Amino acid sequence: MRLAIRYVLLAVAILWIGSTRAQELHCTVTVNADKVEGSNKEMFKTLQQTITDFVNTTRWTDMVFTEQERIECTMMFIINSVTTDGMVDASLQVQSRRPVYGTSYSTTLVNIKDDDCGFAYQEYDRIEYQPTQFTSNLAAIVTYYCYLIIGYDLDSYSKLGGSACFQQCEQIAGGAQTASITNGEQNGWKAFGSTHNRHVLINNLMDEAFKNYRTYFYQYHRLGLDVMSTNVTNGRATISEGLSVLKEAKQTRPNSYVINTFVDAKNDELINLFSKATTAEKDNFLTLMESVDPTRMSQYEKVKESN
Repeated sequence: MRLAIRYVLLAVAILWIGSTRAQELHCTVTVNADKVEGSNKEMFKTLQQTITDFVNTTRWTDMVFTEQERIECTMMFIINSVTTDGMVDASLQVQSRRPVYGTSYSTTLVNIKDDDCGFAYQEYDRIEYQPTQFTSNLAAIVTYYCYLIIGYDLDSYSKLGGSACFQQCEQIAGGAQTASITNGEQNGWKAFGSTHNRHVLINNLMDEAFKNYRTYFYQYHRLGLDVMSTNVTNGRATISEGLSVLKEAKQTRPNSYVINTFVDAKNDELINLFSKATTAEKDNFLTLMESVDPTRMSQYEKVKESN
């Protein structure tokens, strides 16, 4: 009798543990069709729900996440036009965040605007992704960014931790390049003709030349931001010392998209961090950012105004 009771309790425990597992992403999806006049607005509400369900109910990896550990992210589709045969021209803003240890602050990891998101869609179309088969451009785009978000998150917690997810992105990009899709759908995947698209970004991330950058991405978050709740000086010093990696990457590859995505996500945070830095750290920061992100120098100069 006692043995039977133990089996029952064990079964309940297993069920409870299983119930605490969750998908990796907690994504807010928005589809904005305000630019498209006279269209079927319900179609875009359906599209929004379809993408939401696909992203948030798919298990993207074999890792176990609790509900509290799910990665907070957003995908905002801006619909520019729709043809009578169901070809959608859209742009996509993707953002993701992760909490900083010991604080209520969340740092932005991904902040990417993708203007080449053309895809075919009819209302109630399902989104299906097969790892070894290209099913649709919409599925490929959404899946690519899901793996990219998870990869960046893992890279921020462990050195080169996101490699397996980035390999999935690389596989998706390769499959899209050989798929039978329209010219409008191909733009975001082209290996040539653009310095800022999905193919270029994942090519940068998987390139040995950017390995030091990815290592710095880990140092910035795990050894920099995550220690600032207990030691601000050491955390900021770690971030400051590694900034030269961004300059070196820019010098090696002047149009490196991955470095642009870093400063797009981090520019405001960097200003806040170095506004409270020492004079030497401020000077070093401004000298490096002049090489890395010259178009924002007027913003970075604000660090001089704070003590």
